[in-house]
Amino acid sequence: MLNLSRMNRFWRVPVGNFWRQNPQRSPLIEVEDSISLRVLVLALVVLGIVATDIAAETSFSFWALPLSLLGAIWSYYRRRDRNITVKFCIAIGMLVALGAFFGRLVGELNDTRLGLAELLIQLQVLHSFDTPRRKNLGYSIVIGLILLGVAATLSQTLAFAPVLLLFLAIALPTLVLDYRSRLGLQPLKTQKEKFNQKNSSTLNFKFLILNFFLIVGLGLAIFAILPRFPGYQLRNFPVSSAIPIKGNFTGRSIINPGYVRQGKGDNQGSGTGQNQTGQPGKVDNNFYYGFNSQINQNLRGEMKPKVVMRVRSQAEGFWRVLGFDRYTGKGWEVSRNEDVTTIKRSPWSYQIFLNRPLITGKTQEIVQTYTVVADLPNLIPAMAYPKEIYFPTPMIAVDKEDGLRSPVELSEGLTYTVISEVPYRDRTKLGEASTKYPRDIKQHYLQIPPEIAEKVRQRTEEILANYSREGVTKSSKSLNSAYEKALYLAQYLKQRYSLPQNPLDLPYLGEKDDLVEAFLFKYKGGYPDHFSTVLTVMLRSIGIPARLVAGFSAGEFNPFTGLYVVRNTDAYAMTEVYFPKYGWFAFDPIPNHPLIPPSVEDTQTFSVLRQLWHWVAGWLPSPVTGLLNNVFETIFKWVIGAIAWFLALFSQGWFGVLTGLILATTAAFFGWLGWGQWREWRNRQWLKKLPAMESLYQQMLQWTTQKGLGKHPAQTPLEYAKGSYQHHAPATAEVIDEISQAYVSWRYGGHTPNLKRLRERWQEMKKAGKTDK
Repeated sequence: MLNLSRMNRFWRVPVGNFWRQNPQRSPLIEVEDSISLRVLVLALVVLGIVATDIAAETSFSFWALPLSLLGAIWSYYRRRDRNITVKFCIAIGMLVALGAFFGRLVGELNDTRLGLAELLIQLQVLHSFDTPRRKNLGYSIVIGLILLGVAATLSQTLAFAPVLLLFLAIALPTLVLDYRSRLGLQPLKTQKEKFNQKNSSTLNFKFLILNFFLIVGLGLAIFAILPRFPGYQLRNFPVSSAIPIKGNFTGRSIINPGYVRQGKGDNQGSGTGQNQTGQPGKVDNNFYYGFNSQINQNLRGEMKPKVVMRVRSQAEGFWRVLGFDRYTGKGWEVSRNEDVTTIKRSPWSYQIFLNRPLITGKTQEIVQTYTVVADLPNLIPAMAYPKEIYFPTPMIAVDKEDGLRSPVELSEGLTYTVISEVPYRDRTKLGEASTKYPRDIKQHYLQIPPEIAEKVRQRTEEILANYSREGVTKSSKSLNSAYEKALYLAQYLKQRYSLPQNPLDLPYLGEKDDLVEAFLFKYKGGYPDHFSTVLTVMLRSIGIPARLVAGFSAGEFNPFTGLYVVRNTDAYAMTEVYFPKYGWFAFDPIPNHPLIPPSVEDTQTFSVLRQLWHWVAGWLPSPVTGLLNNVFETIFKWVIGAIAWFLALFSQGWFGVLTGLILATTAAFFGWLGWGQWREWRNRQWLKKLPAMESLYQQMLQWTTQKGLGKHPAQTPLEYAKGSYQHHAPATAEVIDEISQAYVSWRYGGHTPNLKRLRERWQEMKKAGKTDK
């Protein structure tokens, strides 16, 4: 009977009434009616989509803009409906988008950022058709923020900056409206509506503008001062999609667009119709003449600047492209151009391992990512001693001069990553390096045309013999090592020989003229690359193995993007000198260039701050700049030294770790004490600026707050005084009541309080409180 009774009660439950509800009645509890909030959220989403396309330099997401607008309008007018059919279609669409993403993911494992951004945009477009609640709008805000973050990782130019500032400008009022909606406050009125309706709030644009500039200024200050430690950077290996190779790749040919487009398919031309090394001609306007198996230094003219690469690197460096071993009298050539090694990668990975040289010196791993902006030859720029490369082709080739070659030319948009094991440049150890060179080194890197060998050797030895009488800045090192000789000869060429004022002023070399001989004895100077050729031959003349290496300087560092912007005019040649057991090291004899090219010793810890200081120093007088340079150099020297010393403690065993922890704890304790004292000082200064009665009242409130019985913001002074009798001793409560009564009479009644009596009572209450403790 009991079970039957329970079943009857169950059948009487109005279960079917749920399905017989009015279909027009919305089951949603809270619906967002604010049009202004919806418009601002839509603007944030649109900016996120646009920022992704701008940063990636694509246009695949423009279709999402009108659909997002249509979805926002639809969702607003249908916000109180159940929209079961629409939600079902949205769920199906999201599953289709997810399936398409996994399909693309198979072919884009190298860099999934764009694929993920496209998936997120598709999901947002579908989501925009169902945003009835404030919580749904919050999801859209987050999606817009994520898209902006993806765009920040993809951006390589400052074109992203205006979108970022606009996003911030719109985000501030959006957060204000979202917060008011969460509190259930009335929607903000426009300025016109304010005069028609009393007690209505308006959006304080002055406050928003002030906060906008405050946030931007604070962000730029943190960005400039924040240290950048190369060793702690995140490692990522971006690389373009796979490029299939047709035919058999041997790596012997060099594809230079500057030569091929002039009709020279043999890739041996000068870019102007002369394909024999040494023939007079003009420099190509767009392509550097030195990226070829033969280079002709009897060319005149100059290139028109254009950006060719953007490089993200853990350290500044020389982006090495190609080396030359044989001097021809008017240029250089790669004598072993046919002797190259091809290296294949796994079909499942973009990683290619390269043979590492046998060097014993200290090295530093440097990760570089290159993005090609304009067409380049099939020669792959990289820092010295690459050990791994992530490249989109199935194979690459390595020549005998440590140059990397691609099966295809480097076309616009191609991206690859290189990991180099760059040796440290230790002057002391290199100065002590042996001069017993391997036979292979002497065979290829001591070659000089016999017609000039003796004359150049005599001139070189004369310069070195007159070292003590030269009016140049000398180091304390003596010229008894190959390193010091190379360093001094490079500095000598910088200071004693000059560049032509006009690129066309330098005469062409005759058929029987030699470049080095003409540079040293006839013209007393030449083009930038001529300096490197002369230094290389001079070193060879005295038995020091050297070769010419062509590549790009680091370029212009953009502190906002963290990229080095490299132009075609940044290409030039330097001299590399061989040191047994330590490898090849470069010297730059070109005037106005650093004597030693950038290396891993040069840190980027405060690179942005350094760039900012250089800009400011350009506006200051030289004496002021020199003084401030010395001051800042001393400060940074001590700061960096202290940081390095502290970090070194943790590598000295348990004692060092314990010492470091004790120092860190002590520093944190004193920092906490200093922070407390500073806050107390600021509070005293604030109280001094207040009227006497206001100051006394605030001191009383602070004292009661410390006791754990502070005044609630919603309480009036008299309500708080009345409630104090329940929580404080009667004597204390009476003083609180008396001060509160006097404060209200002074503040709202204009009565003059008896400050002397109140202060006496206040001091008695504080003493009584201490006694109670």
